[in-house]
Parts: sequence; structure tokens; C-alpha cells
Amino acid sequence: MNDQELQVRLRDLPVFDIELPTFDPRQAPDNPSELFVDWLLEAINAGVREPHAMTLSTVDAAGRPNSRMLILKGVADGRWLFATSRESRKGQELAETPWAAASFYWSELGRQVRIRGRVVDGGDEPSNRDFLARSEGSRAEALVGNQGRVLRDPADLEAALEEARARLANQPELIADHWRLCHLIPDQIEFWQADEDRRRTRLLYTLDQQTWIRELLWP
Repeated sequence: MNDQELQVRLRDLPVFDIELPTFDPRQAPDNPSELFVDWLLEAINAGVREPHAMTLSTVDAAGRPNSRMLILKGVADGRWLFATSRESRKGQELAETPWAAASFYWSELGRQVRIRGRVVDGGDEPSNRDFLARSEGSRAEALVGNQGRVLRDPADLEAALEEARARLANQPELIADHWRLCHLIPDQIEFWQADEDRRRTRLLYTLDQQTWIRELLWP
């Protein structure tokens, strides 16, 4: 398949050819976290696959962005919770520049949410609880560390995982000291609702002096 054929193939793919929910921004709550939770629950109830998956974007020291998919751990007190290793690329980038952007996309509902704000450490106790709540395999992988580093030989990974599993068997409460629960504290959130006629509805919340300002955006 050549470049032009691929472009035609992509253009012919259907977009939002299903019945979509309505969204009246006039009925939106004053606090965007309330609207987000409502949309998230609607996505869960609609059977959206992995509705808690979010794209998290950070920047390196040169200002070059990085993005990856991870799992939302919760929304509490207007903060979006996610976990990471301090030794990972995103952990290092957040230590250097504690600002991030996150996005959620629920294609079955034609909805996306975009979030921008600063990231703070959630503290030792919540981080430890989050680590212990993970599956044994996930904890073993976290104990191995080296996330994002070059793997010279797959056998090295297997050996390291076996050692980590043995450590967990002897110390079930063992916690990786580099594991952190992080809080994304937004100052801007956009809610985007698709429409069969391409009349998108975009509602932007911007934090101004502890007050959320709501504005409609052109599609």
C-alpha cells in the first residue's frame, strides 16, 4: 500500500457513525471534577473499554514532549490521581518540570476530556497503599525497576523478576521506595462532545483565583 492509498483508506474510515449522547453545557456544574466523574461513570455504564485509561504528557529538559497511556487511580478533592516510579522517564521529567497534560477519549460516546495542570507528590502513606493494592506481578515488576532503560538480554528481565517474586514471598509488605502516587491539580479542563453533523460542543473550564470560569469554544 502506497502513501496515497493509505490516505484514502484512512479518509474512508467512519467517524462517529453511531448514536451519540447529547451534552447541554448550560446544565454543566460549577466544578469540572463533578462533570468529569459523571462522564466517566457514563462511559463505564456504556461498556467503554478501559474508560479509566488516560494519556499523560510531560516534557523533558529540552522542552520536548512525551506521552504515554496509564491508568487513572481516582479523582479526589479536584485532583486526578495516577501512579509512577520516580525512576521512570515520566517520573524524572515531572521532577524537573512538575506540569503535565492528560486526556481521556471515549469513542463510543464521542467524548474527550483534556486536562492541564501541575503535579504534586501524593505522600508516602497513599503511595504505599497504592503499591500494596497492585497485583503481585505488577509489584514484582516495580521492584525490578529499570523502567525505560535498554534491555540487553530478555533473560536478564526473567532473572530479575524471579528474584523480585522471591523477595515478595518472604516480605509480602515490601514496598518499592521509588513508587509514588501523584496528583494532577488542573487549572484548565476542556470537555468535548462530538455530534453527527460535526457541530462539536466544547466547554472550557479555567481556574481564576480559586473560581472556575466556564466558556464555550468554537468547534
